Amino acid sequence: MNWMKYLKVLAAVTGIVVMTGCATQAPKFDYTAYKESRPRSILVLPPVNNTPEVQASYSVLSHATRPLAEAGYYVMPVTLVAEAFKENGMTQPTDMHATSVEKLRQIFGADAALYVTINKYGTVYQVVNSATVVTAQAKLVDLKTGKLLWTGSASASSEEGQNQQQGGLVGLLITAVVKQVMATAFDQSHQIAGVATTRLMSAGMGNGLLYGPRSPNYGKD
Repeated sequence: MNWMKYLKVLAAVTGIVVMTGCATQAPKFDYTAYKESRPRSILVLPPVNNTPEVQASYSVLSHATRPLAEAGYYVMPVTLVAEAFKENGMTQPTDMHATSVEKLRQIFGADAALYVTINKYGTVYQVVNSATVVTAQAKLVDLKTGKLLWTGSASASSEEGQNQQQGGLVGLLITAVVKQVMATAFDQSHQIAGVATTRLMSAGMGNGLLYGPRSPNYGKD
């Protein structure tokens, strides 16, 4: 074997892998506007639901308060916010999201608003497998200036941490049937939505929200 030729090929392949790895890294978010604004209170609008599952919006919304509060923010009560919109004739999240920042600031008095969009929610069935997946994205907007402070996305799946099923095709089919029955009998989507929402709205994550003023980590990120 020509070892010199082999080493040159290996070096070239390694270089390609390194370059590919660098290219796929997410760029660091610019927090300049966020640090200038430093909101103390956040208004979470009912999420826009781009899935056929009607419960998706309020499932995700019900999980939103805890991670934001733990991050150090005062969160406007999400149930009261939703009711306030309904009393003013707005029942669809798309209409709520279209409300001007000036109007939101005037009605709710929050420093910033969090706009959430759900892109996946529910169980996806395949020939020999099924998985419950929730994917959402969000943006934080300053209600005083209308500036974008932050944007991010997160996903969670029931398949995370699962070992590859052994036992051939019969084993895969049995596992698939059991998982489909479990997904039908129990609402796994709401639980998975909690994981995805926590990932999306927690502070201290890579490219995530900054800590709020009620956190001991405030100003350290």
